[in-house]
Amino acid sequence: MYRYIDGNLYARMIIFGSQELGKHKQEINDLNVFPIPDGDTGDNMHMTVNGGANEVDSATEDLGHMAELAAHGMFMGARGNSGVILSRIFAGISKTLCNTEQADTQTFIRAMRAGVSEAYSSVSHPVEGTILTVYREAVESCERESLSKPFESFEDLFSFMLPVMKRSLEKTPSMLDVLKKAGVVDSGGAGLICIFHGMNKAFDDSAVIERESASENTAKKIDLTKFNENSELTFGYCTEFALQLMTAKVGNVAAFDEKEIFDYLNSVGESVVAFRNNNMIRVHVHTKAPGDILNHCQKWGEFLTMKIENMNVQHNESIHAKKKEEAEIPSMSFKKKYAFVTVACGEGVINSFKELGADYVISGGQSMNPSVKEFITAFDSLNAENIVVFPNNGNVILTANQAAQNYSKANVIVIANKDIGTGYSAMSVIDTDAEPAQLVNLIQAGMDGVITAMVSRANKDTEFGNVSVHNGDYIGFHGDDILSVNTDRKKTLKDLAEKLDASDFGIIILIKGKDADAQEAQELEAELKKKYRGCELITIDGQQPTHDYIMILE
Repeated sequence: MYRYIDGNLYARMIIFGSQELGKHKQEINDLNVFPIPDGDTGDNMHMTVNGGANEVDSATEDLGHMAELAAHGMFMGARGNSGVILSRIFAGISKTLCNTEQADTQTFIRAMRAGVSEAYSSVSHPVEGTILTVYREAVESCERESLSKPFESFEDLFSFMLPVMKRSLEKTPSMLDVLKKAGVVDSGGAGLICIFHGMNKAFDDSAVIERESASENTAKKIDLTKFNENSELTFGYCTEFALQLMTAKVGNVAAFDEKEIFDYLNSVGESVVAFRNNNMIRVHVHTKAPGDILNHCQKWGEFLTMKIENMNVQHNESIHAKKKEEAEIPSMSFKKKYAFVTVACGEGVINSFKELGADYVISGGQSMNPSVKEFITAFDSLNAENIVVFPNNGNVILTANQAAQNYSKANVIVIANKDIGTGYSAMSVIDTDAEPAQLVNLIQAGMDGVITAMVSRANKDTEFGNVSVHNGDYIGFHGDDILSVNTDRKKTLKDLAEKLDASDFGIIILIKGKDADAQEAQELEAELKKKYRGCELITIDGQQPTHDYIMILE
């Protein structure tokens, strides 16, 4: 059991981290297939961490100096967006561990927190659902856990942290549509988990370091025929360099403000990741004119390393690989514990369900009931152990059940809810850490007491119970009960809210349909807020057909 790490153990952690990623780098490459790959993430991250491993290999230093050596090696070896971010994670760790001979778990957690700050500050526009998220959420969870009970050993710390990282990685497709469409998790986050898995192996005294052969460490060849004289440079060049600031060019190097360089890069390039390490500037940028950037940056210093790659070539290579393997899901695209399928119509309603965590929204509902095949197609697109389905309509429940009974690749759980409101409320209380039976109980509790009411326009004269309805009237109804009829749509909604005792609820969600007037909806919002001051009012431009308004009371 290791209660402390010293320089030798830290070096072993870095080397094992590089070794583990080396074994899985092609799997990581295969995740990075769409839409614009930034080189090969697995190769790039491995070259980055291996730069640190080479620095600490055979070195005999205390922890602070060993961490500095590893960070410097990664700085010089950093390649690709994820590689640069990875190098900043370990640079932050190094800053906290400087001047230390050994560290306990609490100190290491503080060091990892510094890595979060360094990583985020290196990216001009940080994007969640990437390596940044996977690392940050893991560190935050370790911090919270250690407040109540500090980790006794590094084995305990890593045993807690690795599952958190995996769960965070599994969520990345729900945070980035590009990942969801490609059917993969974030490649950078997957690479980071490989590294930390390797670091964890360092605590096993029987584990042996395996040296890589030269062939294993050779970058993949690029098929240059994929970009010819008739091709168009669509994506530009992935441009990376390390710039040594020069006294002759900037004067006092220590006092030079690197923001001048960063502002310039952001004005002319995209996907900028840049940071300063002592008197050197590390840059990753996408541009169609790398020469212009290099010429301009030379006014501040001289280049130590440089790499320029045509992203069109990278893109075509990856698309070729994607077609070759087609439906195959890489092993690093971890199977999620849960995926959620809902049925809804209207762009705004569909987007709201996605924001709540729905993995797949089947277009349908009232008068547009989806087929069994549509459900099966949705299930097949998901990589999950359990699939939870919200039909959101009484006429859809039977179809959903039929699809579930004929699907064997996952445990499909159909929630027999009959309206959008109960599905919306249930999605807001989802706990993916719960076991299936517990989750169903949570969902049922979340739907309990929720009322969904609608306002729609009648298309014929009819007698419904004791209510007379004329063609063109607006009817307000809940379930099969018509509670309000009026020629004025706004009055119908307000009367409906009153009949349902909206003041007894804490939340009113008003979803505007595609045929409802925007100005009218704003007026309704203001009037409902004024009348039901004790309620939180949420408005959504649902764009749903059939129902001019859907009102959910929670």
